[in-house]
Amino acid sequence: MLTVYYGDLPEAIFNTAVYFKNSYEDEWITDPFAKQMILDVDKSTVLDSGVIDSPVLGKIPPTSLSGGVKTVILIKNVPEKIFNASTCGDNCATWILKLSEQRNITINLRHIMNFGEGSFNIRISNTDTVVHSMKELVPIAGLYV
Repeated sequence: MLTVYYGDLPEAIFNTAVYFKNSYEDEWITDPFAKQMILDVDKSTVLDSGVIDSPVLGKIPPTSLSGGVKTVILIKNVPEKIFNASTCGDNCATWILKLSEQRNITINLRHIMNFGEGSFNIRISNTDTVVHSMKELVPIAGLYV
């Protein structure tokens, strides 16, 4: 299940780009989940652990991926930490939900992310409420962001 804490959470890692740059491992990039997400979100192809082919930027290192992709990769690979997922665009929401189907994850949001029109299970830790749609999520999240 996905757990979201809305608003300022002191223990959350706010600057995910710096954390990623100083902690990512090569195998994180070549993982099938990461390769699919990089292709979907950044429209880029992983050539190997150190080179990604971007249609906009050409050949880039993993540290030049979008902030959202780097954050979701961190959420997947550093489960003991809580990351600021407000560095992610709404195009990462599907991937965050997919991760939460594999294991319990907690993220920090400082905005209302659009998790789509479908149903989902998200626990809002501010109120310990489980919501199943954006219609249920927005009024509660709006109290904190």
